[in-house]
Amino acid sequence: MALGWYHGNLTRHAAEALLLSNGQDGSYLLRKSNEREGLYSLSVRGKDSVKHFHVEHTGTSFKFGFNEFSSLKELVTHFANQPLIGSETGTLIVLKHPYPWQVEEPSIYESVRVHTAMQTGRTESDLVPNAPSLGTKEGYLIKQGKIVKSWKTRWFTLHRYELKYFKDQTATEPIRALDLTECSAVQFDYSQERVNCFCLVFPLRTYYLCAKTGIEADEWIKILRWKLSQIRKQLEEHNATLSS
Repeated sequence: MALGWYHGNLTRHAAEALLLSNGQDGSYLLRKSNEREGLYSLSVRGKDSVKHFHVEHTGTSFKFGFNEFSSLKELVTHFANQPLIGSETGTLIVLKHPYPWQVEEPSIYESVRVHTAMQTGRTESDLVPNAPSLGTKEGYLIKQGKIVKSWKTRWFTLHRYELKYFKDQTATEPIRALDLTECSAVQFDYSQERVNCFCLVFPLRTYYLCAKTGIEADEWIKILRWKLSQIRKQLEEHNATLSS
């Protein structure tokens, strides 16, 4: 099936893991149902859960509930405008964002393996329940204070478009959460007396951070820049939609 969002033998559990960790409200993908030949499952993410709907391929058409469509494109177009009713609670779900089979990720980033593991038919027990989602990173960095320019080690976590830092790895409440949609640049910084430093430029403040090694600093910069490029891409697509 030549569909960018068809995931073949992806299991139900893996589909839920992918959509919940990396998708958003309205993200969807199609996968083979393991119940019988010719039966597929459309997995769709609602606000904080994933619903699964059967799609049957008759050979000439696709049956979905009481509806029949000549193609999957027609099915998706139909449900992009008319919500699906998911679950007993009557939650309305709209098909908005196809979840791609191939995900653009920084080549240096290790957790792409999680995505690959899910897609290569690993069993559910092989998947680490708390495996990092795509495009996430965490680790200790040394951060310069805002007022007193002293340096302190902080635990940083990057998830989606949010960079949080904590007193240490055991802390549950972050000291601050930085919204990357407001960040204008990430670059190596040579103005500090320390090595392996980089900075994040925000409208009201520039954050100076240092890693233990140059390779680590490079990894942080690459993934943060990738995030900024994704934000810009989404903004451009949104603006293009508005102007069309």
